[in-house]
Amino acid sequence: MPASHFPAEPTVADEQRGRGRVSLRYEDIAQDGRVALGAMPQAIGEAVWRALLSKHPANALMREQGVLPILSRLIILGGEGPCSVDQPLEASGCYEASSSVSASGEVERLYLNMWASLEGPRANTYDPQPSRAGELHRVGRVFGEHVFTRPFAPPAERKVLRLALPGLPELPEARYSPRPMLALLTPPSSAVPLDAEPTPDTASFVFGLAHTDSNQHVNSLVYPRLFEEAVVGRLALRGVTRPARAREVEVLYRKPSFAGEQVRIVLRTFRDGARYLATGTFVSETALATPETLATAAPRCAVRMVLA
Repeated sequence: MPASHFPAEPTVADEQRGRGRVSLRYEDIAQDGRVALGAMPQAIGEAVWRALLSKHPANALMREQGVLPILSRLIILGGEGPCSVDQPLEASGCYEASSSVSASGEVERLYLNMWASLEGPRANTYDPQPSRAGELHRVGRVFGEHVFTRPFAPPAERKVLRLALPGLPELPEARYSPRPMLALLTPPSSAVPLDAEPTPDTASFVFGLAHTDSNQHVNSLVYPRLFEEAVVGRLALRGVTRPARAREVEVLYRKPSFAGEQVRIVLRTFRDGARYLATGTFVSETALATPETLATAAPRCAVRMVLA
């Protein structure tokens, strides 16, 4: 997944920009000093949600109206290292309300998109310290696509095509075109397949309460974590045993999963130069009954990941 798939950060007013600080845990930093992708979405949480949107006049009214921006896509790009667990990272971010339209010009969805960047000093948790110690470098970037919806309303009433919220336009002028699932799952021409076709992982997975959060379903960061584990196992079966870590990931969320549900990861791996690429989907275990049901299965989410 080249960085060009990362949506360009818009030019927005100062009140749509915020800053925050992200503390790191030991498990957030790999042995080579690079920060794990799963730790980076905290940048959006601190610089955008807590610094800006939690204080926004529309926040309380959204809850009253049952209108919420629900995460529908997450893109994380890893940056440089090394970093120390003793040195917090500085996050900066922004948000923008936007809309997507059909070919005929009709509004299809309203979005609240967010961008964040993480910077920190070059440092090791333990001595010796690296060259250029203390020099600031970009640790990673995050993009979060959120669709405005009424998640608790009857299905026919969930779509939101106009906003009635203070501080946000009724119909955002900014246009946004989300990348379709097929494009996400299509590898670049430079990628050499290691798997002839997408195939289910050998083991199914049962979600437990440990995978859920306060939104009452499986947390969004569980999917890329499980996907990376499956990819590392698949690469080992293909003779790739060199240690690698996910450095870029895009997750397109289609529908939630809940504790007690059983899923399988259907994936395909590639070599792309010195890096490895994997694409795949999370599908219900029942969708694997026959090739026909797998071909028509509606995935819980789709994932594109680069490891290096």
